[in-house]
Amino acid sequence: MENRNETDTVRTRAAQAGDVEAMLACDAYAQAHASRGDAVGAAVGKGHCQVAICAGQVAGYVLTHDDFFAYGFVSLVVVAPGQQRRGVGLRLLAAAADACTTPKLFTSTNASNLAAQQLFARAGFVRSGQIDHLDEGDPELVYMKWCC
Repeated sequence: MENRNETDTVRTRAAQAGDVEAMLACDAYAQAHASRGDAVGAAVGKGHCQVAICAGQVAGYVLTHDDFFAYGFVSLVVVAPGQQRRGVGLRLLAAAADACTTPKLFTSTNASNLAAQQLFARAGFVRSGQIDHLDEGDPELVYMKWCC
């Protein structure tokens, strides 16, 4: 069950250029893949990124865009390892939904990623479909949430 005291200390806001270094520092994948930094910087520059702040530190971030069949799409949710399972992901998905300018917000994850599936369900997303052959043997599950 969610601990209200911990999640109440998390705030979200639009990410700023000065946040990028701290965002990438809490992202293990970014440490090994420089292209992640380019994607994050571009999203921040376009205003398509929300950041979660806890105790003055970046606790995670969410990247979005609005060109998924003319709807919003959450392309990435990252929560710092020490902040996982504390409501940060929920807050980030709520911030993405609040910032969404289309009636629907989509996201996706691999069928093998049970943690993401549970997070999406808790955030009010429903299964919308499946894409095969992106990662052989591990279908991509698509989720949708009504916005606006």
